Amino acid sequence: MTSQKNNARANTEDYLAIFLHDIPLMDVRAPVEFARGSFPSAINAPILDDRQRELIGTCYKNVGADAAVALGHQLATDNIRAQRLDSWQQFTTRHPQGFLFCFRGGQRSHITQQWLKDAGCPYPLVKGGYKALRRFLLDELERAIEDVPFIILSGKTGTGKTQLIKQLPYSIDLEGLANHRGSSFGRRYGGQPAQIDFENRLAIALLRHRHQNPGMPVLLEDESKLIGRCSLPQSMRDKMQMSSLILLEQSMDERIVIGLKEYVTDNLAEFVTAYGEQKGFTHFAEGLAGSLYRIRRRLGGQRYQQLNDMLHNAIEQHQSAGKTDGYGQLIGELLSSYYDPMYDYQLAQKSAEIIFRGDSQAIVAQYDMLLNEIKAHPRSLQGRVVC
Repeated sequence: MTSQKNNARANTEDYLAIFLHDIPLMDVRAPVEFARGSFPSAINAPILDDRQRELIGTCYKNVGADAAVALGHQLATDNIRAQRLDSWQQFTTRHPQGFLFCFRGGQRSHITQQWLKDAGCPYPLVKGGYKALRRFLLDELERAIEDVPFIILSGKTGTGKTQLIKQLPYSIDLEGLANHRGSSFGRRYGGQPAQIDFENRLAIALLRHRHQNPGMPVLLEDESKLIGRCSLPQSMRDKMQMSSLILLEQSMDERIVIGLKEYVTDNLAEFVTAYGEQKGFTHFAEGLAGSLYRIRRRLGGQRYQQLNDMLHNAIEQHQSAGKTDGYGQLIGELLSSYYDPMYDYQLAQKSAEIIFRGDSQAIVAQYDMLLNEIKAHPRSLQGRVVC
């Protein structure tokens, strides 16, 4: 029979493989630490809960390391230890190729590892823990921003940029990573990730693109510094401002149809799935009203009141008769008088050049050619506008 020692996998510093291959990770930090930020493939299986972590931290500060360790052992009653072990063993059974980590790959990781080993379930850890993984991703993010050519898909609000991004290869959906539709009405059910989580998701997406598609440009949607409350790195935003643009164009009627689907039909469906029909509609309606209220100062008092009345009439018609036509007028007014002037101003500030413009079908037809030209000659398309 093979010994337990021979079955054990080695601890790892291969951070690249972890993120390239989406290796499952068991984060044994406290829930409060996990909530501040972790990694997409990580689940939280803490060795200490938040209160225990606080008590041990206070003890360490006031008395010292030895006393803190002793308190930790005291808090780890037989019942708590059994609960922790059961959770960890379930993870190791489901994910035999995974790893565990704490903040620095120190005491909490080694205690977890020892308890698992004593239970006959040896399991490897990530050397350096969360801190090393996070540092690796931040460095990779900056490296990818510097090395990977960007193409920016631009276009006015409601042209369907996000849906087109999802259809095209060599693209990264920034709004998907941020769980936000990007505009003032872009809030989605489930809320947004913490800033650290967003940065980690972005770093992993760019890392995979860079390693799996060497030299190939990446297509990104034109975004402001903030996607909801998630902030793009300044270096990435600066490069996006200077990168070649593909301009997606749609008629106002088409944009209204797209807006109805994204902000009404799809938005409502998410809330109904989460809360049920009645509560879901309430959350949906409150979300629209709250979004309009947040831009009231930029609209001006009189204009805000007009649009607010329009919105409430549309909501009432929707709820009583199931008709969504009333939102169309509101969407058209917001697009023409609020979003379009902002977009025109922002586009005028960019130093990049439009390399292609057209509707979604035209862009799909020319996309491979544009990618290959930029890959071969990153600067060759600057200054050329294709209609």
